Amino acid sequence: MIRCHLSTLMGRDKLRVSDVSRLTGLNRSTVTALYRETATRIELSAVEKLCQLFHCGVGELFEARPDQDKASR
Repeated sequence: MIRCHLSTLMGRDKLRVSDVSRLTGLNRSTVTALYRETATRIELSAVEKLCQLFHCGVGELFEARPDQDKASR
């Protein structure tokens, strides 16, 4: 499972979805899907824009965690 820490980064910087959309040029629906962790894919250019905005690396924005279903087996 891939976790997205966009909501944490946005909270740290006190930004709203509309702010991130405006500052990065990303579509609001893209930012919302990442914020809610419902996104199924993301363009590398979007990752780059988010990392630039939050002055972070990809590893700070995304985290790979074991699936709960597989972990319980």
